[in-house]
Amino acid sequence: MTVATSTQPAKARKRVSPDLRRLVGSECASLSGSAVSTVALPTLAVLDLDASTTQIALLAFLGQLPSAIVALPAGAFSDRHAKRPLMIAADLAAAAVLVTIPAAAFAGVLGMGQLYGVAVVLGIAKIVHSSASISYLPVLVEADLLQHANARLGAASSVADSAGSNAGAALVGAVGAARSILTDVLSYLVSAFLVWHIRTPEPASAPAEGRGSLARDIGEGLRYVAGQSTIRTVIAALSTLGFGLAIMNTYWAYSLLTSLRMSPSPLGVMVGVGGAGSLAGALLAPRIASLIGIGPTIIIGFAVSPLAHIPLLLAMCSVASPYAPDPRPAS
Repeated sequence: MTVATSTQPAKARKRVSPDLRRLVGSECASLSGSAVSTVALPTLAVLDLDASTTQIALLAFLGQLPSAIVALPAGAFSDRHAKRPLMIAADLAAAAVLVTIPAAAFAGVLGMGQLYGVAVVLGIAKIVHSSASISYLPVLVEADLLQHANARLGAASSVADSAGSNAGAALVGAVGAARSILTDVLSYLVSAFLVWHIRTPEPASAPAEGRGSLARDIGEGLRYVAGQSTIRTVIAALSTLGFGLAIMNTYWAYSLLTSLRMSPSPLGVMVGVGGAGSLAGALLAPRIASLIGIGPTIIIGFAVSPLAHIPLLLAMCSVASPYAPDPRPAS
């Protein structure tokens, strides 16, 4: 009885840990700011810099390139080093590179080349932060509460993403695309501040002399994944889905801003509605998984995702039709 009495309060403290709240706050701060940039950057490239379809595709490619190249080394690197300094360094690097955009715009020297560089550095910073954050969450939450904490973190992140998208639309309309990116800069600084105040100690990393090389750790991880049929299947499914989403995400904002002559405000509302859908999914996922299992839940998620893009396809087809009305306002 004594053991049970002393264990339960410990679990309660883990559930409402101030450090867990700081980590969630950090993720929400950076995601809400990034959502502002999600609206501001394509608006800046298309409307202010007159970017072509090729330039938009290159910008999207460079933004996704770190996910393919840096993710494996970042995961192995975060396992070998303290997570908090990695998250703080990544946030500060993201803030530093983003602040160059409004500075260059103010000086009248902003170009697509700079946006390309920002996309690469920002992508690396996000991967490093994400890898360290995923590894750090189990330090703050007990194993039996980890799924619950992940669901709540996903829900809070979806709210932040939705709010940031709508705020981004309002900011772009009020102060312009370049200046609105300062909100994202501030969000990364807030994120770094919150992580800096986390005090839960991390387990000590293995000493340098007692561990293999980074390349060896990456190789072991790849061999483990290759030997697990379930993981291979999930990765293949995610890769296929990611391939299609990358094609769509490259041009959907460009098409809305050009073909439909959409202003940043409705674009932000659309992104915000997507964030609301993510919120619903994050809140319902644990309940659905408890009813039908994690595997079927993932399959349902894969099945629903392509259906959501049919209305966008129909909208694009209607615009391309020779009988479609001109979307531009009458002069």
